Amino acid sequence: MKNNFILAFTIVLFSQISFSQQNKLKLNLDKSGETYIKASARMQLWARYYDTNPNSTINGEITKNVMDFSVRRFRMSISSQVTPKLYVAAVFGGNNINQQTEKNFTLKIIDLYAVYQFSKAFGIGFGESGWEGLSRWNVRSTKSLMTLDAPGFNLLTVNKNDDHARSLGVWAKGKIGKIDYRIALKNPVQYGVNAEEGVVNYAINRPRKKVSGYFKYEFLEPENNTSAYSDKIGTYLGKKRVFNIGIGFMNQPKMTSQLINNVEKFYDFKNWAIDAFYDTPLNKEKGTAITTYLGYFNTDFGPNYIRNVGANDVTTGGTSFNGSGNHFPMIGTGNTLFFQFGYLLSKDKNNHQFQPNIAIQYSNYKALKDNMIVYNLGVNYYINGHSNKLTLNYENRPVFQNINNNLKVYERKGMLVLQYQIEIN
Repeated sequence: MKNNFILAFTIVLFSQISFSQQNKLKLNLDKSGETYIKASARMQLWARYYDTNPNSTINGEITKNVMDFSVRRFRMSISSQVTPKLYVAAVFGGNNINQQTEKNFTLKIIDLYAVYQFSKAFGIGFGESGWEGLSRWNVRSTKSLMTLDAPGFNLLTVNKNDDHARSLGVWAKGKIGKIDYRIALKNPVQYGVNAEEGVVNYAINRPRKKVSGYFKYEFLEPENNTSAYSDKIGTYLGKKRVFNIGIGFMNQPKMTSQLINNVEKFYDFKNWAIDAFYDTPLNKEKGTAITTYLGYFNTDFGPNYIRNVGANDVTTGGTSFNGSGNHFPMIGTGNTLFFQFGYLLSKDKNNHQFQPNIAIQYSNYKALKDNMIVYNLGVNYYINGHSNKLTLNYENRPVFQNINNNLKVYERKGMLVLQYQIEIN
């Protein structure tokens, strides 16, 4: 498996040097190009330094900071517009190949689905996929992100009762005038923990179906909704004028539970969100553009549910409420505001561009006494659009401690990441 990964790495790296244009791995099945088969391979490489949460360890040794190298994501995909109405897609890969996971990493199926588009207004899909509702960011293109990473808080059940935020199910999608919609019925993965007194967590029971939807009004240019990710672009780099307002929901009955006086009480998973996305060129000759996003999320897992998540962490232990490494209370019952803004600067003589950007998550979670605020400051350097780019990002997170029976911010920690993204398609 390691040899296969090294081979894939080499192919992607050296092919990208030769292929500066897109659609080199696309084969048209008819003269018009309406039907086709295409492939792509992409990776995101991280060089990182971060201050760890109190008393985090590596192999039992207290580690105050970490400097490491990893593969944040690796993707290989193949898709085909088999007929004008039938679309199929498969995505393979994995996340977080680091010093902890390197020996055990295996490629896995991430997406595997088919969609039949009866008309522009109605299509139906089936399979393992990220086709879901709630917001723009629940189903996102990780290739075209403006910030270093997509917001993790709205991958509400990631790797708990789903797999890489994907699950098996059916969905309907389409465009009716300027309204773009998707409605999904998903089969959650069987997962749960033994109920504890006064602690809300995933229940061990028969998983009820997860229902979700997202509806957006496209004021300007329409977005492509062929695949689960083609209309969830992070930034168009001035190639389109897009302004959307969307509203969505996600529900699952009896998903969580806790013991109250030794009797198990179940809670429904209930969420809704409203968001807006705006992306427009400012000066086409210079290539300048702006991208911005604002979303409000109301999430309910049950009373005081909270979950700490740390992307690509390599430590264990930790004595703060956050836990180890770079974990922080990312997901929970409460309300969240999320904001992004980026400005694409003028092209240089080689058509390279810089894009400074900012992202802020402001969450008022019921379990926490203080608000949970995380911000990211970054800059992208586009060598060949999203297919060949560098990103430098600084993230600042709060560390919570139990102070007088209240979870309050005790200190703040930082993480600096240099990412290189490269793709052949």
